[in-house]
Amino acid sequence: KLMPNFITLCNIESKDPQQVIEGNEKVIRPRLADAKFFWDTDRKQKLEDRFDKLSTVVWVQKLGTLKDKSERLMKLASKIAGAMGGDPALAERAAKLAKTDLLSDMVYEFTDLQGLAGSYYAKQDGEHADVCAAMKEQYMPAYAGDELPATVTGLAVALADRLDSLVGLFGIGQIPTGGKDPYALRRASLGVLRLLVEKNINIDLSDLIDWAIENNWSTDLKEDTKGKLTEYMLDRFSAMYQDQNIPTVVFQAVRAKGITQPLDVNSRVHAVHAFSKLDSAEALAAANKRVSNILSKNDAFIDAPSVNEALLQEDAEKVLANALNEKAKEAGPLFDKSEYEAYLTSLTSLRDSIDNFFDNVMVMADDEAVKQNRLALLNQLRNLFLKVADISLL
Repeated sequence: KLMPNFITLCNIESKDPQQVIEGNEKVIRPRLADAKFFWDTDRKQKLEDRFDKLSTVVWVQKLGTLKDKSERLMKLASKIAGAMGGDPALAERAAKLAKTDLLSDMVYEFTDLQGLAGSYYAKQDGEHADVCAAMKEQYMPAYAGDELPATVTGLAVALADRLDSLVGLFGIGQIPTGGKDPYALRRASLGVLRLLVEKNINIDLSDLIDWAIENNWSTDLKEDTKGKLTEYMLDRFSAMYQDQNIPTVVFQAVRAKGITQPLDVNSRVHAVHAFSKLDSAEALAAANKRVSNILSKNDAFIDAPSVNEALLQEDAEKVLANALNEKAKEAGPLFDKSEYEAYLTSLTSLRDSIDNFFDNVMVMADDEAVKQNRLALLNQLRNLFLKVADISLL
C-alpha cells in the first residue's frame, strides 16, 4: 500500500544523518509540489481540447505532425478493433486521445508518465473505462517480457500505433541497419508479433500492413514498403524463438512456406519443434531432403499429375502409394483443424514405407512414363509434409 514515506541511500556514513534527511526532503518536496500543481492545472482542460494542438508537434519529417498520426490511428485502430470483435467507436475515441497527454504539463516535466497521466486525465474527463485503459495500454509491451493490454480497445490502439510507425518509416526509407535503429522499429515489430500471438489474434500481417498503407499519408510511400516490411517483421520471429530455445532451423522450415499469419506461423513452429524431437524425425527430414533434391533436378513437376496406379511396378512403390493415400485421408482432418503437431506425428508412421521405397525402387527408371509416375509419387509424399513446413530444412 502506498505510504507517505521514502527511503534514500547514501555512499558515506554520515555523522549527522538528520542533515542528509533534510537535504533529500528539500529536493523531494518541490517535485511533489510541482506534480500537484501540474495535476491541478492540467485538469482544467480536457484531453480532447488538446487534440488540435497536436498539429504544432512534428512527429517525423515527411510524415507530418502528431495530429496527422492520431487521425491515421483513429481510422486504423477502429478497423483493427472491428476485426477483433471489439468496439470500433471506442478504439477510434481512444486513438484520438492517445497522444494528447504529451501536451500536458505533467508529461512535459515527468516524461515517463506518458500514457499513465493520460489514463487518469481521461478518467477525470468521464471517458469510457476502456478508453482510459487504452491511454496506458497503447505503450504495452514496452520491453521484452512486459505485460500486454488487457482491453480489446487498448490492444487495437497498441497495434495501430506500432504499425503506423513501421509503415511510415519504412515508407520513407528509414529502415534499421546493423546497430542503428533510432526509431526502435525492431522493438515495435516484436511488439506487434507478441500482441498477435499471445493475445490469440487471427489477423494476417499482410492485411494489417495493407490497412496501414491505405491510410492518409502526407507523402508518397515507397512502392516496395509492404514487401520489405513484411519480410523484416517476420524475420523478427527468429529472435523470439531463440529466447524460447527453439532452433533457428525449425523457424526456417516454417518460414519457407511464406505464411504471413503470425498466429498460424507460431502454431506451426511449435508443432515442428515437437516433431523434431521424435525418434523418426531425423530420418524423415533426410528423406524429405532427398525427395526435394530429386524433384528440384526434375522440375517439370510444378503441377504434378496424380499417380497412375497402373504404372506402379515394384511392391515397395505400391505399398508407399497406398500408405500415402491412406495417410492423406486419415491426417487431412487434423490439418484442417490446424492441429499441426498431431498431423506431423501421424506422418511418422510413413517412415518404414519411405525407407523401403528408397531401398528397393530406382526412381529414375529407363521407362519415361514409369519415371514420371515415381516422381509424381515423391511429389505427393513431399506435399504431405510441406502442408505444415519444409521438413527437409531440419
